[in-house]
Amino acid sequence: MSSSAGDLPWLAPHQAFPPASHAWPAGSAAPGLLAAGGVLDVATLCQAYRHGIFPWFSDDQPILWWSPDPRMILKTSQLRMHRSLRQAVQQFRRSPGCEIRIDSAFEQVINGCASSPRVGQSGTWIVPAMIDAYVALHHAGFAHSVETWIDGRLCGGLYCVAIGRAVFGESMFTRVSNGSKIALAALVSLCAHHGIVQIDCQQNTRHLAHMGATEISRADFLIGVGHGVSQTAPVWQFDPLYWQLLLHSKQDLA
Repeated sequence: MSSSAGDLPWLAPHQAFPPASHAWPAGSAAPGLLAAGGVLDVATLCQAYRHGIFPWFSDDQPILWWSPDPRMILKTSQLRMHRSLRQAVQQFRRSPGCEIRIDSAFEQVINGCASSPRVGQSGTWIVPAMIDAYVALHHAGFAHSVETWIDGRLCGGLYCVAIGRAVFGESMFTRVSNGSKIALAALVSLCAHHGIVQIDCQQNTRHLAHMGATEISRADFLIGVGHGVSQTAPVWQFDPLYWQLLLHSKQDLA
């Protein structure tokens, strides 16, 4: 990070965040960087997500808070069910030993994500402090895992933050072909069933774009977040009937 980080607001514990619009702009040393410092407790994390802000930092850095513009989201009506994924979901739902579980192994999922660096990265941003923070957020009811189980073995999954009906995707991992994609498809179908129209994906990646995610302005993203957090949270359970919403979708590509 460049020396211009000296202009970055430093937060005391439980201090309110600056407006997301104050984040560093495109073309700066770190586009979307908003503030540093503060703490990673449940109250602070909930405050951050309610305002479109998330933490992302490495072991050798202080807590860094981000709100990029544009923002990558996946609309639940626009998941691209490529033919291979559609076939994988069909096979998964028909196999007796296969099931989607919610919140049965959150710590295993987040540790699986931490041990699976993103493409192009040699390490992980899911450092021990982040794991501890999101496990606490999970116990408080604001973080959830969507898990792909095959023959009693956790084979993939993802974790997300959810406040009301605002859902913020965090990370995925897999140990088998399509394990994480099946978990993502399950999350999308659960959200669609409950009228949740968008899932935050934070930043643009080729993988997310391939799955149908698109960029929108931060202003539009925050409107959606404000609407979502004001609504009653859904029941975080998965019913296999939810698959029908996806399997009847027209978003089917070769």
